[in-house]
Amino acid sequence: MPRSLLILFAIALLPLGGCMQTTLSPSTDASMTARDRQLLAHTPYAQANVPEQYLRHIVDYPRKEQPGTILVDTNARYLYYVLPDGKAIRYGVAVGEEAMAFSGVARVGRLAEWPDWVPTPEIQARLGPYPARVPGGPANPLGARGIYLYVGNKDTLYRIHGTNQPEYIGQAISSGCIRMRNEDVIDLFDRVKLNATVVVLPPGQSAQIESGPSWHG
Repeated sequence: MPRSLLILFAIALLPLGGCMQTTLSPSTDASMTARDRQLLAHTPYAQANVPEQYLRHIVDYPRKEQPGTILVDTNARYLYYVLPDGKAIRYGVAVGEEAMAFSGVARVGRLAEWPDWVPTPEIQARLGPYPARVPGGPANPLGARGIYLYVGNKDTLYRIHGTNQPEYIGQAISSGCIRMRNEDVIDLFDRVKLNATVVVLPPGQSAQIESGPSWHG
């Protein structure tokens, strides 16, 4: 092809590159400890075929939240971890049913690996009976990590956590907490800092972030 035609071809491609949302999934394995690999190799639940849009991506992020902030778009079933330079990591999540969902601004008040689960009295009454405390592990509903949401110094009892039911990612199904695939909550856990801001949009309010074409690694 003559050089002049090559230049014209390259120029013609420039607008396409500008409107596409280049995304790349961070490595899953890099964050996992030996214990994580051991426990997740023997899960008591089947691995789910999570829809592609709910896998982890780096996306353009036009909103004004500061890097290090977590934003949950309840309607879209996405959690964003804000990066510098107008980017964010987008994870698919399961959210609470509307009547039980938390919304508002909180902070990360506690971080725990393979946390025990202590069912609340409301969950015991509605879904129990459960043991008073369920030890951490792959069968535990909190999964591999727990990120505890506080308002001021008060525990809201809402969590961002892993799951032993990955087939529900992308749905509104939980008792108010925000569930992630275990490999995703491990990745988020290693990025988020104690006291980071967490913004959970209420049902009906969109983050207005275009999903665009996307690819994951």
